[in-house]
Amino acid sequence: MNSFFSILKISSLLVFIILQTNCTNGQSTHEIQPGACQTSSYFPMLQGKRVAIVANHTATIDDVHLVDSLVRAGIEVKKVFSPEHGFRGIAEAGQKVDDAIDLVTGLPVLSLYGNNKKPRKEDLSDIDLIIFDIQDVGARFYTYISTMTYVMEACAEHGIPLIILDRPNPNGFYVDGPVLQPEFKSFVGLHPVPIVHGMTIGEYAQMVNGEGWLENELKCEIKIIPVKNYMHSDFYELPLRPSPNLPNKNAVYLYPSLCLFEGTVVSVGRGTELPFQVIGHPEFTKGNYYFVPKPMIGAVKPPFDNITCNGFNLTDWAQKMNENSAQINLDWLILFYNELSEKNQFFNSFFEKLAGTAELRKQIEQGLSAEQIRETWQPELKEYKRIRKKYLIYTDIE
Repeated sequence: MNSFFSILKISSLLVFIILQTNCTNGQSTHEIQPGACQTSSYFPMLQGKRVAIVANHTATIDDVHLVDSLVRAGIEVKKVFSPEHGFRGIAEAGQKVDDAIDLVTGLPVLSLYGNNKKPRKEDLSDIDLIIFDIQDVGARFYTYISTMTYVMEACAEHGIPLIILDRPNPNGFYVDGPVLQPEFKSFVGLHPVPIVHGMTIGEYAQMVNGEGWLENELKCEIKIIPVKNYMHSDFYELPLRPSPNLPNKNAVYLYPSLCLFEGTVVSVGRGTELPFQVIGHPEFTKGNYYFVPKPMIGAVKPPFDNITCNGFNLTDWAQKMNENSAQINLDWLILFYNELSEKNQFFNSFFEKLAGTAELRKQIEQGLSAEQIRETWQPELKEYKRIRKKYLIYTDIE
């Protein structure tokens, strides 16, 4: 049987052409245009269809939210599914997101980060097609790719096509980190990929399908609307913060290295103006910077609330990302472990899930250097890169 996408008759409704505006949503010498901006490529597919949207605040066409654009164009949008941090992107990491009604459109918003992480059969009973549009940051433990996987699985189970509006990966210019081992599979890591996977969400979806990673090796019928003028070597600055504690490009670049600290006693600056740009601990003495976490939106109960933390401000390092080695920085993690006295309390149970392996913790405890640790990653990284190449849409870094 021919797929929905292969039998689609493309209409030429004027509204689709009008809405194809100048939509760069980022900074680049060759005007990167996310998939959402390619309205003439996917608006015709929505004609006469009952549509659901998987999105958050990053799903925009210029400065207009995708949902608002679709409603204005007369598309029958039935509901919205929201990921971690919610539809408007203000919930803090790990906070349960409840179902709600969108105050702008009146549409029901069903949470995929509450009691259900996967759309239910009854949620899809009135849906012909789903659109996925969320800005990712290219790290395995950033949960939007897990949400996409469960949406793909639900679509495959119920015969619903999925349109993925692709967006650039701001950390897509390198691949690094330990590959996740099966026993550490969780919502912060579903697949055997390294911490920095080097793929856009569209490329990642192709890999999930192609490698048989959906339940029962199902295949999801997907149509990817690619980014125009994007290459993996681009340093792409996001126009909107993708989540409350990644407020700028510095935090986005540092995130793959600093998120590992979330599995330790060290603060990554939640509750400050520089989340994921500073690191510190009250008992650390080697630093040249201090900060005092306080409750705020996105960090209601930050670690070390109102306690002075000593450590480092890493914004200068992040601002020189294009000059630094394209790799996860382990030196900071090793330094804090070596300098803090309570070694048996340094790591918590979340660390292995973030790392995707038990080996990294053991290697740090055994005193291995960053270079020695990185060397142990190389065989699996080499194999992953071989697999990754099969699913790339854009010019690679190598």
